[in-house]
Amino acid sequence: MKTQVLGLDGSVLREIELSDSVFSVDISEGSIYHAVRNELANLRQGTASTKTRSEVRGSGAKPWRQKGTGRARSGSRKSPVWVGGGTVFGPKPRDYSYKLPRKIKRLAVRSVLSLKLKDKVLKIIEDFTVESGKTKDLLKIVSGFVPDERTILVLKDNDKMVKRSGGNVPWLRFLSFDRLRVHDLFYCRHLLLMESAAKSLNDFYASN
Repeated sequence: MKTQVLGLDGSVLREIELSDSVFSVDISEGSIYHAVRNELANLRQGTASTKTRSEVRGSGAKPWRQKGTGRARSGSRKSPVWVGGGTVFGPKPRDYSYKLPRKIKRLAVRSVLSLKLKDKVLKIIEDFTVESGKTKDLLKIVSGFVPDERTILVLKDNDKMVKRSGGNVPWLRFLSFDRLRVHDLFYCRHLLLMESAAKSLNDFYASN
């Protein structure tokens, strides 16, 4: 399929050929779900921790004798039923990350790109950089294409000056064409692709 490449002034410069196997596939909701779930799980720190009755600080002596007090029998102040006692089946530090099959990841990316193009929130713009590294210079360019809403800009390479200029813009994030995150792509309101990045995506995700 062909789509327009927009200049920095918003005018149509030319048309670019997009691979149907990347930007026009049957949308797989299942692969998107599993990819988003996998990315969120891999981000979890897994540092939550509670103490069991063997780890709680306190005396191990029996609070009172077994019989004759009129109170319920008790063997330890560290019992889970006591205030300040241990926790039963509480969380312990663990690793939540897991691997997702490569084909599912790539299918999820192709599905999201196809979805964004279908919803007409994907735009391809000519390559640019921000030599000054200033936020105002980047916003002059980006604001001409999208409002101040959650936006993803896919770069042609690891352009440090562009990333530097947009590092303090809360609604703008940057991704490289070979390190896309399905979660960010799926939940963004607008998706901007640099022309070189779009061409690279054609080759990078065209095959399984």
